[in-house]
Amino acid sequence: MPGTRKLGRKTDHRMSMLKGMVTFLLEKGQIETTVTRAKEVSALTDKMITLGKANTLAARRQAMAFLKKESVVAKLFTLIAPIYSEREGGYTRVLKTGPRRGDGAEMSVIALVEADSVYAPLDKKAAKKAEKAATETKTEEKKAKKAPEKKSSVEKAAPKKVVKTDATEKKATPKRTAKPKIEKPTEDKAE
Repeated sequence: MPGTRKLGRKTDHRMSMLKGMVTFLLEKGQIETTVTRAKEVSALTDKMITLGKANTLAARRQAMAFLKKESVVAKLFTLIAPIYSEREGGYTRVLKTGPRRGDGAEMSVIALVEADSVYAPLDKKAAKKAEKAATETKTEEKKAKKAPEKKSSVEKAAPKKVVKTDATEKKATPKRTAKPKIEKPTEDKAE
């Protein structure tokens, strides 16, 4: 029965944490957490998917009261719940991954069963974005290597002017103001 594990937190904190984890699981498809948390999240996620299968206004309102994001509620009712229309339960699985390095807590991955059709396209999009960003940075690096060094903006902005005086021409350079020197405060040692 879900909700029997205390997880070392007060009720409000525990429920807030579990709601966030269920929301993130439905949004991303899988999460990594400790085994006891994963078992709690699994039970609550199964309840949300059962609500999604009902697809009534009351079920939507209950799901919206529990989940943190409206977009996840919409995804639950339109994409996730129809996948499990023939399935009676067991929408999630908990796979143990071994102890955590820092404190030795038993870790696991909780994932939705048979939800590859919903979450695989998101992974492909993310992979394409990463490839695109990598190719853009490579092309920028190549352009930077090929391009000769350019003049600084100060040199471009202030061209030399020719000033005519009595029968002689002199080149006038633009006036440059010296930067004010910042004096470092000296430390007076108290004797």
